[in-house]
Amino acid sequence: MIPTVARITGTGRGLPSRIFTNDDFASIGIETSDEWIMERTGIHERRIASDTETTCWMAATASRQAMARAGVTAGEIDAIILSTATPDRLLPATAVDLQAELGATRAAAFDISAACSGWLYGLTVAEGMIASGAIDTALVVGAEKMSAIIDWKDRSTCVLFGDGSGAVVLQRNKSGERAGILSTFMRSDGCLANLLYRPDGGAAHPMTPEILENRTHLVKMAGREVFKHAVREMSEAADRALDSAKLRAADIDLLIPHQANTRIIEATAKHANISMDKVYVNVDRFGNTSSASIPIALDEVIEKKIVGPGSTVMMVAFGAGFTWASAIVRL
Repeated sequence: MIPTVARITGTGRGLPSRIFTNDDFASIGIETSDEWIMERTGIHERRIASDTETTCWMAATASRQAMARAGVTAGEIDAIILSTATPDRLLPATAVDLQAELGATRAAAFDISAACSGWLYGLTVAEGMIASGAIDTALVVGAEKMSAIIDWKDRSTCVLFGDGSGAVVLQRNKSGERAGILSTFMRSDGCLANLLYRPDGGAAHPMTPEILENRTHLVKMAGREVFKHAVREMSEAADRALDSAKLRAADIDLLIPHQANTRIIEATAKHANISMDKVYVNVDRFGNTSSASIPIALDEVIEKKIVGPGSTVMMVAFGAGFTWASAIVRL
């Protein structure tokens, strides 16, 4: 077998300390219940970041853990690719703040904005940079403070999201083994952007008192339409990843889907012909952490020894844009 270009050598996660349960919504005046949320989403609780637990702070926490497990120092990192829809500030990139925080003085650093698919986009970009010879070691991070951009008065969206970060160290595969990234796939459709988006607050519509009053700088979502597209596009992503890797569903040891809600996860697994006992789900504990959800889950399954060296893992995601992506890795 042909050896892979790049392999994951370390994983980590960075989570806020505060656990916000479904019952806690009553304390902020949201009329809902644990039963109502669980039935529709499978979410029981999520992490909510404090003012000091910034996107960069969560990313740095996850990154340091991944670097320690990979045995990589800050000076050995050639590139930092940070996926986030919730940058701490618009300029400069949060990745550059992370680079400074870590002391990765040799690293180029940039953000990717592809919503929930962003970390898989970043993984694909990092693999390409390694294949080109431009770099040997990359830090690929998904970090999201979704609590900062959701409307806490909108019951249909505020119950869905949580905060957190996940990171991996990706390095050139020098072992000659077929361990590492076996295939990747990325797609987008901007014609559907108005189904999940933030209407105002950007350069086209800069922040004004009226925008703040009308709350149009916060996330809006057409839930039913998003659900339909999420299942269809994540299913396509799974098919494409398997085809590119020349694998069958039976060859997959674990599926890690984007943790949006349990209904989407179950529908995607069914289409991919993968039984739910081979699907990792943690949306009940973290909610939808956008691009952080897959790397957080990957770190958990490795830490729990659900998968290990030689395991084949498929990851699929779908997000605002719309964007969707997949990757198959052999650990």
